[in-house]
Amino acid sequence: MREQVSVLIEEERLAARLQELAAQINEEYAGKKIHLICILKGSVFFTCELAKYIKVPVTMDFMSVSSYGDGVTSSGYITINQDLTMDIRDREVLIIEDIVDSGRTLAYLYHMLKKREPASLRICTLLDKPEKRISDVEIYYTGFEIEDQYVVGFGLDYAQRYRNLPYIGVLSLDEIG
Repeated sequence: MREQVSVLIEEERLAARLQELAAQINEEYAGKKIHLICILKGSVFFTCELAKYIKVPVTMDFMSVSSYGDGVTSSGYITINQDLTMDIRDREVLIIEDIVDSGRTLAYLYHMLKKREPASLRICTLLDKPEKRISDVEIYYTGFEIEDQYVVGFGLDYAQRYRNLPYIGVLSLDEIG
């Protein structure tokens, strides 16, 4: 099996969109503190880069949630590998996700966190695949809507590889021989 990655969203376009998202967040959270929840591992690049442009006071925590394993499709089984270390009660909370496709993981996570009584709870995703949606989930901030392709780069991986690419690329798996 040969793997090939073709560029879908260039580094410059990513940076420009992150600045636009941050400007919207700055406006809507003006005068407030915001608590970012980075969903590991895929969202770490997005969260860190976005946070650089957010001007309101920010705190940050991390969760590790999985439904993929090493495959290219969701298993449908959701596992919390690492929970939050900070209490989110009465905080303005923004969940930062790398990609939303079926929405199952994020819907589960949203309802779990809502029970912890944050002042507000919104979702921000870098990439959205609305045509893949199975679970109803409200995404408040979206970087890019994309078609149903397997994407890597800027934190997104295939079997833990390609996260370090500075752009979003489409992964193709070709048979050899």
